Amino acid sequence: MNADELHETEDRLALAASRGSHAQSLMNDELLAECFKNLEEAYIATWRSTNFDDVQGREKLFIAINVIGKVKEQLGRVAANGELAKAEIEELVRAAERKKRFGLF
Repeated sequence: MNADELHETEDRLALAASRGSHAQSLMNDELLAECFKNLEEAYIATWRSTNFDDVQGREKLFIAINVIGKVKEQLGRVAANGELAKAEIEELVRAAERKKRFGLF
């Protein structure tokens, strides 16, 4: 890996790590969790109170409920990717330190 490729990799990993930390903080945010919970409860309550013949209305509410779950899943994926990026950064640092220690850098 040449210096430019290494720099691009480091930049990509740093961005992924930063995004992962941000996603994790969003997942841990009490206000956001409360908003998701309140929306989901409201959608479910509205869904349960729909008329028997309101198939389209129930389908829209079903989709809305599932979208909340999809947003949570996406945040989880970004957070997990950030953790992997942090581990890769740490490995790059360890490898660079080994190369310096043994005069290979």
